[in-house]
This record gives sequence, structure tokens and C-alpha cells, in this order.
Amino acid sequence: MAEARPELLAIYAQHPGLNVRLTVSDDGSGMDAATCEKIFEPFFTTKELGKGTGLGLNIVQRMAGLLGGTVALAAAAGGGSCFTLELPLQPAPAVPS
Repeated sequence: MAEARPELLAIYAQHPGLNVRLTVSDDGSGMDAATCEKIFEPFFTTKELGKGTGLGLNIVQRMAGLLGGTVALAAAAGGGSCFTLELPLQPAPAVPS
């Protein structure tokens, strides 16, 4: 396991409860409201049969929740999509000797 970077541990020590935010956006065709409502459901996909399982976003959402974080979607038909993943900043677990 990689060791935590000292500068990150210093930030964590000074700001407990701090979150890390990753935002990914595109300027594609976006999604309509009906699609946005289902996007995190397991096996939901807009792809053709055999071209995708529809598990990716469901797994991201579940993993974020297990880590105490969230994933959110902002999208509109014709206006691109924006996903924001937010996770609590935590010190690396101690490596057993």
C-alpha cells in the first residue's frame, strides 16, 4: 500500500471533515428528465442491447456512499452533463508492520 503524502496529512489534520470534490462534465447531448431519474439504477442503460451493462454509475454511487460521500448529476436535454463526486478526505490507514 502506498504511504500517504505528508502534505495531505497536514491538510487533513488542520481541516477535519474536509471533502475532496471531482467534477467531470461534457458538452454532449445531455439527458432528459426521465433518463436523469434512472441513471443510477442498476442495469439501466441507454446503449443498444449487448453494448453496455448499465452498472457503472450504480457502482460509483454505491462506492461513494460506502466511503461516506456522494455523487450527483446535473444535466439537461441538449445541454451536456456534469457529474460531481464528493468524498471525505481521510488519512491513509496504517500499514501493518
